[in-house]
Amino acid sequence: MGSTVFAVLLPIALALIMLGLGLTLTVDDFARVLRYPKAAVIALVCQMLVLPGVCLGLIYLFGLDGALAAGMMLLAASPGGPSANLFSHIAGGNVALNITLTAVNSVLAVFTMPLVVALSFALFLEDSESIGLRPDKFAQVFAIVLIPVALGMYLHRRFPAWSERMRGKVKILSIVVLVLVVTAAVAKNFDTLTENIGTLASICLLFAVISLTVGYFAPKLLNVDTDQAIASAMEIGIHNGAIAIAVAASVLHNDTMAVPGAVYGVLMNLPAAVAAYLLARHTRVAARV
Repeated sequence: MGSTVFAVLLPIALALIMLGLGLTLTVDDFARVLRYPKAAVIALVCQMLVLPGVCLGLIYLFGLDGALAAGMMLLAASPGGPSANLFSHIAGGNVALNITLTAVNSVLAVFTMPLVVALSFALFLEDSESIGLRPDKFAQVFAIVLIPVALGMYLHRRFPAWSERMRGKVKILSIVVLVLVVTAAVAKNFDTLTENIGTLASICLLFAVISLTVGYFAPKLLNVDTDQAIASAMEIGIHNGAIAIAVAASVLHNDTMAVPGAVYGVLMNLPAAVAAYLLARHTRVAARV
């Protein structure tokens, strides 16, 4: 039953999420990176290089190993999550930049995630040959991440009115299916979760806090505007746990690797909400000065 859930519902859930993303995107969203080149480059460097390094340090600090450690690295390599735009809006961030970063990062993740996975297998599973950089793994990641996005963008361009009507419905449906899949992931690996819940919760929360902090202060230190720094913080701080879970279970066929993504997907909302509140408050105070 568990295998059937992962084999059927998980790809559907991720396809719906990425289709929903595609329904909000246009080609201009990718081109917009030229309007915010400095902020975009800083955010992408932090996302693709700094955060995997931070995650690796936390893994060694907390003594996590095996498939759970590889799952954390997979999460770190995932692009920004769909809720980043919402938290950015609440915090007073540049949501247009968020949309651009999500679009660009989703494309880049197709190439960077297999690299991180190969490194993770070599470090923690001693089985790097089983994944390596095999073309079929690239193809599967491409299929589950980019094809639904491209379809959504096509539908948005071809049928704009229908696209507007469907966005909310697709989002609600994807959330419902994702909740079912996360629940199934937890249930299937309940013993693994309970044995490691303290370590996983600590790493996920700390990783979320560090990601949000790096995402905000790295651009600010390099004189990026505050609204763009807030967008960067939310994009970098809120990883797409759904992609991590889907790649772990559907592409790598390792359900244990999906557990960190499920734990993070629940817990990251707390530091993200706190960060959004503090940044919104800071933005209001600064506006009055």
